[in-house]
Amino acid sequence: MKRLITIFLLILMVLALSTNIIFAEGDIPQPQAQPGLTGQTAQPQPKLDTGDTAWMIVATALVMLMTVPGLALFYGGLAKRKDVLNTIAMSFVAYCLASFLWIAYGYSLAFSGDIGGIIGQFNKAFLSEVKIDSLQGTIPEVLFSIFQLTFAAITVALISGAYIERMKFSAWVLFTILWMSLVYVPIAHWVWGGGFLAKMGALDFAGGTVVHINAGVAALVGVLILGKRKNTLLVPNNLTLVAIGAAILWFGWFGFNAGSAAASNGLAAQAFINTNTATAVAALAWMFTEWAVTKKPTVLGLASGMIAGLVAITPAAGFVNIIGSIIIGALAGFICYFSVTAMKPKLGYDDALDVFGIHGVAGIIGAILTGVFADPAINEAGKGLLYGNPEQLWTQTIAVVVTIVYTAIMTALIFLVIRIFMKIRVTEEEEIIGLDSSQHSERAYNL
Repeated sequence: MKRLITIFLLILMVLALSTNIIFAEGDIPQPQAQPGLTGQTAQPQPKLDTGDTAWMIVATALVMLMTVPGLALFYGGLAKRKDVLNTIAMSFVAYCLASFLWIAYGYSLAFSGDIGGIIGQFNKAFLSEVKIDSLQGTIPEVLFSIFQLTFAAITVALISGAYIERMKFSAWVLFTILWMSLVYVPIAHWVWGGGFLAKMGALDFAGGTVVHINAGVAALVGVLILGKRKNTLLVPNNLTLVAIGAAILWFGWFGFNAGSAAASNGLAAQAFINTNTATAVAALAWMFTEWAVTKKPTVLGLASGMIAGLVAITPAAGFVNIIGSIIIGALAGFICYFSVTAMKPKLGYDDALDVFGIHGVAGIIGAILTGVFADPAINEAGKGLLYGNPEQLWTQTIAVVVTIVYTAIMTALIFLVIRIFMKIRVTEEEEIIGLDSSQHSERAYNL
């Protein structure tokens, strides 16, 4: 296992370094002006704005906070007592691996140039062309690169919630490397880096397709291949951790969505209030739906509704007005409740922490509805069905379908490749003992 990972990273390093040797300075194809997350191209000869830079540093730290500790605590609290540390470790190592791989080649392939609308170039591998005074819009390019790094990290970490309590930690490490390289990076380029979906006019302000549909579909495909756990009952070991993790995610999400304006301006403020409003409405929608069905509102339901609202508003945050955010939030909370409580049991797949039921489904809802509610008065880059542009709804649908199909196929292939080199599932005995002991020789609670 160690040799395999080492060889893989060495090959990537050689490729990156060879690119710098092959292309002398000045001969490297210069990337075209790329669309930012708002869909607007960078202005000629941009100047550094200290206010924008300060905000983006804060936003980047907020998004990092979403993965560790936010997602780690949220998932850790939901897992069984004997699997808490393994669940947390999956988020931790995903962030660490993404931090290195993004700098090594991920940023360059996603955001440097464009080859046929499919992938970028290697000329910024290890940030070799990113100088201290290089700008992306009005902020330092190195800051833009690490902001994007935090998105890559949380996308991979999100998937882990579906695979917990049955996947070998070594297999998860290899999956993280391959999936980020072969799935996340290309899709990020297609949507945000000047790829073919961006050229089609697909709108994704902060990650409906790139992050949430991507992660949700990978989660569903993975659990179908992994198979069910011996005990599929979800009884959170610590709802207090779940609530704290969910609150951290909500807090960090303001960096996720408002930060995607890449500036400290009115658009960032609009994304901020849209995010808060949709999240609150979705939590209430889930709570009241659950209350009507089961006669009891639960804390877990409130937390789940919050996440559904955060996910659904993500692609739309910088494109819709406040009414649009309310409708998106309400639909996300209501629909995702039934995707988790009715659809999953009926179809019989074991998505442990409902990654597909919440992130996948809410991501699809948000991406499609962006094509309906995008208001040019909020952001001139987006004009939806209700504002005289029905073609945007079709474009959004195409982007969703392309993401689903590509992610599903590539995730399945990645699992097949991993199976060649190692076992993916722990043994039945290891699963019964718990992955904290079998994978890490540790226990979360020594009481």
